[in-house]
Order: sequence, then C-alpha cells, then structure tokens
Amino acid sequence: MKKILLLCSVIIGFVAFTAMQDNKAEFKFNEETHDFGKIVQGKPVSFVFKYTNVGDEPLIITAVESTCGCTVPSVEPKQGTPVLKGQSGSITLTYNAAVAAPFNKFVKITSNSKTPLKMLYVKGEVEAAKQ
Repeated sequence: MKKILLLCSVIIGFVAFTAMQDNKAEFKFNEETHDFGKIVQGKPVSFVFKYTNVGDEPLIITAVESTCGCTVPSVEPKQGTPVLKGQSGSITLTYNAAVAAPFNKFVKITSNSKTPLKMLYVKGEVEAAKQ
C-alpha cells in the first residue's frame, strides 16, 4: 500500500511540475546594446538588432516604442505578425542626432514572450558637423 501511495504521489508531483512549466515564446537577441562610437551631427545612423524565437509558442510583438523622435524603430516582420519557434526577425533602430553630445537611447518592446517588456539600447557620441 505504501508503494502505491508513493507512486501516486510521484505521478501527481510530476504532472503538477510539467503543468507549471512556462512554454511561452521568448526572444534571444544577438545583442541588446549597440555603441555607434563617434557619429556626425545631422547624419542618421542605423543598427539592426536580430533575434530568434527560442520559445515554444509563436512570438508576437505588439508594440515598439521610442523614447524620443530622434530614435526611430522598424520591425521585421511587421508588428502583430507571429514569429514561429526557431524563426528570426529584426528590429532596426535609426538615430538622427540634432545636438552634438553623448547619447544613450532605448526602445521598449512589448510582446507575448516570457519577458513581455524588453529594452534595446543604442549609444554613442555626436560630433558637431564640420562647416
């Protein structure tokens, strides 16, 4: 009787453990911060952040928000399009510097992933344009 009770306890524990596992979608970015170094004022620069869905469910980006008008995001595939398990996508950030100064900008990505809020960063230093 004790063996049957122990076996039932183990089975129930295993079922409960597997039911609690989180099989959601998940980003895996090649990098989450890019340093442009020194750039020229008024000359836009871009960087492509590539990612792969390493989760089990389709990944859906619902919003990509910039902190200011000088940093413009572009998403591939388009927002709302599912990225299946193992597939890749990209988010391109274009920064257009109006003022000569160091900068550190980010965009906020909202999705259905295990980490529903993700940040990507670009930084560098803007040098005044030569006259």
